[in-house]
Formats: sequence, C-alpha cells, structure tokens
Amino acid sequence: MAPHRRSRPLSPMGIRTPALATAALTSVALLSQTANASPAEEPKPSLEEVEKKVGDLYRQAETASEKYNAAKEKTTKQKKRVDTLLDDVARRTEKLNDAREELGTFAAAQYRTGAAAPDTASLLLADNPQDYFDQTHLMDRLTSRQKQSVDDYVTQQAATAEKRQEASESLETLTATQSTLKTSKADVQRKLAEARDLLSKLTAEEKARLAAIERQKQEEAQRKADELARQQAAEAERRRQEAATQNTGTSSGTSGSGSSTSTSTSTAKADKALAFARAQIGKPYVWGASGPESYDCSGLTQAAWKAAGVTLPRTTWDQVNAGTTVSLNSAQPGDLVFFYDDISHVGIYIGDGMMIHAPKPGAYVREESIYYMPIHSVVRPA
Repeated sequence: MAPHRRSRPLSPMGIRTPALATAALTSVALLSQTANASPAEEPKPSLEEVEKKVGDLYRQAETASEKYNAAKEKTTKQKKRVDTLLDDVARRTEKLNDAREELGTFAAAQYRTGAAAPDTASLLLADNPQDYFDQTHLMDRLTSRQKQSVDDYVTQQAATAEKRQEASESLETLTATQSTLKTSKADVQRKLAEARDLLSKLTAEEKARLAAIERQKQEEAQRKADELARQQAAEAERRRQEAATQNTGTSSGTSGSGSSTSTSTSTAKADKALAFARAQIGKPYVWGASGPESYDCSGLTQAAWKAAGVTLPRTTWDQVNAGTTVSLNSAQPGDLVFFYDDISHVGIYIGDGMMIHAPKPGAYVREESIYYMPIHSVVRPA
C-alpha cells in the first residue's frame, strides 16, 4: 500500500500557492494606498475659460446692479409715499380726536340736562357713531350744529381708517422692495467676489496673456468702429449733395424753419450731454453709483442727459424706452447705445463708432468702440 501523502498547510489567507498569496497582499496594499491618497485635484481651467468666465460674471454683476438700481429707485419712491401717508394719517387722527372731544362735550351736556339717556357717552366707543345715533334716536334731539359735528366725525373716522389701511399696505410694499434691494446687492457682491477670486489665481504670465487677449478684442472693435465711421461719412456726404441739388434754383422761404429749429435744439442738448460725459472720463466705475465721483453705466448716461435738461430713468431697461429707436448707421452724437440681449449695459455715442461709457468693475469711464460688446439698439433721448 502506497504511503499516505501529507497535504501542505494552507496559508493564513487560505491560498495554497505562495505566488498567489504575494499577489493578493500586493493588491491589498495598493488598495489601501489608493484609499488613503488625497482626491485628485480638478484640472485647472484654461486661460480662455477664465477669460470667458470672468466676462460672464461681470455681465451678471452688471445685470444684478441694474436690478439693484431699480429696487433702490422703487424703495426711495415708496418710502416717500409711506412718509406722506403716515403724515396724512397723523393729521386725520388729530382732527378725529378734536371731533371726538366735541362730541363728548355735547354728549355730557345732553346727559346733564336730561335730554338723553346716561349711555349717550358710549357713542365715543361705538364702531360706527352714526349707527349709534340712529338706534338711540338721539339725532332727533340734537341741534343742527351738533348733527353736523356727528356727520363730520363719522366721515373723518371712515377716511382715517381708509388711510391707515393704505399706509399699512404701503409699508408692506416698502418691506418687499427693501428685501429685493438687499438680495440684489448681495448678488452683485457675490459675482464680483467670484471674478476677483478667479483672477487672483492667475500667474503673472497668464495675466499678461489675458491682457493681450483684451488688446486684441479692443483692436478688432476699433477696426469695426473705423469702418462705421467711413460709412457714416459717406452717407452724410450723400445727403449733403442731395440737399444741394434740391436747393438749386429754389427761392428762399421760411418752409422747414420749424424743423431746423427743433434739430438745432436737439443738437445743443446732445452737445451738453457729451460735454458732461467727457468731463467724467477717468472716474471709476462703481456699481449703483450715479455721480459725481463715480458711476455705473446707466448712472453716467442719466447724469449726462440731466446736465442737458433731459430727465432719463435710472436703469438701462427703462432708458431704452425713453426715446426714439434709430438705426446704427443713423446714430448721432448723444444717442444712447445699448448692449447685450438683456440690455444690461449702455454708453453714450460720440460719433465715428465710438462711445463714452462706464465699462465694468476695476475700470474707469473711458472712450471705446461701440463694437467692444454686442449691440442691442440705439435710442435718441426724447
């Protein structure tokens, strides 16, 4: 009989082959190292991605700034309305108290003379004094002067209650607009902080490259502005020649003088607006600012046209409706040029495809090609 062969003992892991055991232990070690390793960092965005992201954040901040401007304007108006209503309620309450005292005086007199029941004085506590008088038939025993006092008291009481309700509703509206104002302000600050954070992570070389990209954009925008200037000059020359042809052989007259006067007045206002805007060049862009030391885009255009005697609304969304829309080729100095689909930016046209505007955070009021941003429309202020 063949001798019984002893089986080889199992390894601690239950694996008979040493090579397999070694491989298994190696796998466990690798898995352990992987588990303990820090998570891989997210890939750094490209410079182009950073440039686009920062631009988008600035645009979003400007949109939020216009929302802030709208809420601020609404808050200011609403606060004035609330103050006016509260003053009115105070005056009415004072008159109501005077009328109540007068009613109390003759009610007490009625009681002393026995002309009325002792509960006559309770009319001052009644929700509707007129109902009280009607129910007690006291009106039959009052003099005409006393009846007039009752009528006045009832009228004043109703009017005061109505004004109090109106003031209460206005206070609720004011609270809502103040909340919107706070939210818009926080939104602007958050977008700007995010943009600053992205820019702070750039190396000196990346910042230099970013500046080069910016210069290229400005050069391309300037090229388009020069082309528009040539087109506008050609159009102006064509119109002069047409006018000269039409005037040949015609006698002098007064026809058209009204239109000429109107055009001269509009030009004079535009010149004043432009003169003001030029005087602001070099002042910093500050969101929500409307001068005199700093401006945002719509704050500058509003202040410029105010200097010319024309009142514009505060926000770009309202300013775009505050005049006549004209074609880009017909743009004249002083016209407002609006940008982006959401109409979140505006500048004041100075001719030759150029404008003066308050660009963005970190920049200053300056002259720049209108083609630096996508154009939405051109409006001539009324």
